[in-house]
Amino acid sequence: MYTAVTRAIRVTVQPVFLEDQSAPAEGRYVWAYHVRIENEGKETVQLRSRHWRITDAMGRVQEVRGPGVVGEQPVLEPGGHFEYTSGTPLGTPSGIMAGSYSMESVQGGAFDVAIPAFSLDSPHQPMRLN
Repeated sequence: MYTAVTRAIRVTVQPVFLEDQSAPAEGRYVWAYHVRIENEGKETVQLRSRHWRITDAMGRVQEVRGPGVVGEQPVLEPGGHFEYTSGTPLGTPSGIMAGSYSMESVQGGAFDVAIPAFSLDSPHQPMRLN
């Protein structure tokens, strides 16, 4: 698991390679990632939008931006949390993802929360020894 904390908002991500949805012979590798967002602060916040930066093993970058997550813009009260699962395909057997959520405090003011960089590893990645 990968974790980052920004302004008392904890984001934890756990990626899983989906062998049954992948087709390595066709250059298709698929991962699911489970995200838990926890409000450890004293103010109520709302997740407004997301920004992902997905980099494959060849260094190709795809950026994804959009409102909310999985069709929702959850409100997190102090001590509250929100969890969801999503996924991403790649054309290479490994990669990395990172990003941020744009949050808004109910008292006013927007701020970004870091999504920790996490590795997308499959059993199809050739190993290199140094």
